Amino acid sequence: MTASLESILERVARYNPHADIALLRRAHDFATQKHDGQLRKSGEPYIIHPVAVAQILAELEMDEASISAGFLHDVVEDCGVTRDEIKETFSEEIAQLVDGVTKLKLADFERLAPELAAAAKEAAAKEAETGKVDSRRRKRLETRSSAENLRKILLATARDFRVMVIKLADRLHNMRTLQGLRPERQQRVAEETMQIFAPLAHRLGIWQVKWQLEDLAFKYLYPTEYKELSERIARTRVEREEDIRDALQKLREGFERAGLTPDIQGRPKHLWSIYNKMIKQELELTDIYDLIALRVIVPTVPECYTALGVVHETYLPIPGKFDDYIAKRKANLYQSLHTKVYGPRGEPLEVQIRTWDMHKTAEFGVAAHWAYKERGEAARAGKDVFERKMAFLRAQLFDAQQAEANPGEFLSRASTDLFADQVFVFTPKGDVLDLPAGATPIDFAYRVHSDVGDHLVQAKVNGRVVNLSYKLQNGDICQVLTRPQATPSLDWLTYSKSGHARGKIKNYFRKLKYDDNVIQGREVLMEELERLQLSTAILRDNKKMLPLANQLNKESVEDLFAALGFGDVALGMVVNRLRPELEKEKKKPDEDFSRRRNKEKLALAPGGVDGVAVTRGRCCLPLPGDEILGYVSRGRGMILHRDGCPNVAAYEAERLSPIDWHPSDTERFETGVIIETFDRHGLLRDVTDLFSENKVFILGINTRSDRAKNTAVLRLDFEAPSAEYVETLVRKLHSLEDLLAVHRLGVGAEDPKPVERS
Repeated sequence: MTASLESILERVARYNPHADIALLRRAHDFATQKHDGQLRKSGEPYIIHPVAVAQILAELEMDEASISAGFLHDVVEDCGVTRDEIKETFSEEIAQLVDGVTKLKLADFERLAPELAAAAKEAAAKEAETGKVDSRRRKRLETRSSAENLRKILLATARDFRVMVIKLADRLHNMRTLQGLRPERQQRVAEETMQIFAPLAHRLGIWQVKWQLEDLAFKYLYPTEYKELSERIARTRVEREEDIRDALQKLREGFERAGLTPDIQGRPKHLWSIYNKMIKQELELTDIYDLIALRVIVPTVPECYTALGVVHETYLPIPGKFDDYIAKRKANLYQSLHTKVYGPRGEPLEVQIRTWDMHKTAEFGVAAHWAYKERGEAARAGKDVFERKMAFLRAQLFDAQQAEANPGEFLSRASTDLFADQVFVFTPKGDVLDLPAGATPIDFAYRVHSDVGDHLVQAKVNGRVVNLSYKLQNGDICQVLTRPQATPSLDWLTYSKSGHARGKIKNYFRKLKYDDNVIQGREVLMEELERLQLSTAILRDNKKMLPLANQLNKESVEDLFAALGFGDVALGMVVNRLRPELEKEKKKPDEDFSRRRNKEKLALAPGGVDGVAVTRGRCCLPLPGDEILGYVSRGRGMILHRDGCPNVAAYEAERLSPIDWHPSDTERFETGVIIETFDRHGLLRDVTDLFSENKVFILGINTRSDRAKNTAVLRLDFEAPSAEYVETLVRKLHSLEDLLAVHRLGVGAEDPKPVERS
């Protein structure tokens, strides 16, 4: 262990002679003492892991606080050490970093939140009892878990990027030692790494960590393809190395003639990027020639351009394959000149040219900006520039985790923005924003600020007015104009590319249905509490409901009901949080009006009520389980209506009776739902797939699309045994992407007056 510690201290002293070595020793010794006797699953002493994490952080040239937190990052969770103890022993800064990493560790995908863990346990018990695997429910739980964990990760990262750097180091060492886990856990951790951590490393510009995470995840996600590709590349290595030696020799001769003495390195492409290129471009390995890139490192920026001239003089440049990321720095601070030339055998050869400072930023990304934070005015000025550049990334991450969306939409939106190919666009002040390829001024406006996007009226690119559908290109300078009275248009969903912008636009239009969602959410919650025989009195007490709303990041009780009505908050989560309080209260038999009326209800049998023929009202389509009133008509027997049906108001009160109608095992009744949603390709398929998965037989489908508003209304008629059955189906429909509202046919629902039938 001492040798590992000494190698870390030696590395730190090389890049930061002013480092507090004594602090690092104390952090190491403290962690060693607290982890004494603990073992990893491999049987090795646990302290090996935090020391390895600190080693990775030292290789990234992080500051002493980060490396100390690397030593200590597991002591709170695994050793019972408190945050205050770390603060008293070390410092508030280190305590904050350890606390942030601890919260991220507790948010790993394999560790579900309590309510999700309870749901997962319930699902597993049901599967064990029935012998059937509910793959849709399992996927939904995983999606909710993934989304909640990603929210926590983005929030912690936005507050202090060092927390994410430490977490990336922790994940990298775990991936290097993944062989100790069961195969299914290996797959799950590798998938999480590929989906979340590698893209975040890319966004933070830490190339050295990004490519290692991708290749290690590739190894466990696609073991056959990984092994085959590794072996094929190894077989052609000797030939490639000869080509590189030839290229290096010719370039060195050219540089000597120009009076340059650069450092030239060969950088092999990592396996995951090669595999991706083969899949996307449908290429064989023999068709990919640029498996190695040359990196030319010179002292100054002017020498970068001189070196570029030498490269183009030595080898013929390939047209359209040159990018100047020195003049147009990427949003994660990356800078280099990129060019592709025809190499020694006429095959493509990539050359990157940069200074040593650019090289450090390229390898370490944001991690390169903490080690020297206390070194003079120049360093402080550089830090100010860095903080200004990072403000855009911080704002995006923080805004993303705050966005109101159901888990599937949030995860999809974050994935789009983190993983997509990018274009780099300048603001008028010279800041660089990275946007998904194909992004428009709408995406740009929302990336600057949500208010800018909501009030956008016009855009200029490179000084010229352009349509809002204009696709931004690398290096464009974009300026947007706003008006206070302006509002988003549904057409923008057609033009916008980033998940962030699309989410904001959808949220704007969702708020237009806020009142309907409040009513629906309250009704859904009340019905669920009544079904569970729990008191509903709390729903009328805002003081008792407000703390729950605040726990779920809602400012008011109405916001909570609206989120329930739209499906942004899971019904089960709210009920589980209310249950402990409600179970303390014994429900009075006559508490609810509906309960009082039960004593007077007539029981409805299949043959009618006391020999009277019974029919269902077509106006409200009642079902067993509804609150139902029966109207004894003249000559038509009894007609059933749902309580609240407008037609009931016109009937004689003496002819109305409350009816107790329970579902049977054999009877099915025609009913339906109306779905309002944003229009998109595959919408009807997704809806019918959901009905099919729930074994619902569809009697008919009517659809209407409004091209001007980019919305669609669907009416689906089907058979159901009870109102509860339909309510369950409606809740499942809330998982659909782009949903605006869903209503059961009858009271409160309007027919879409379809123009198409199928």
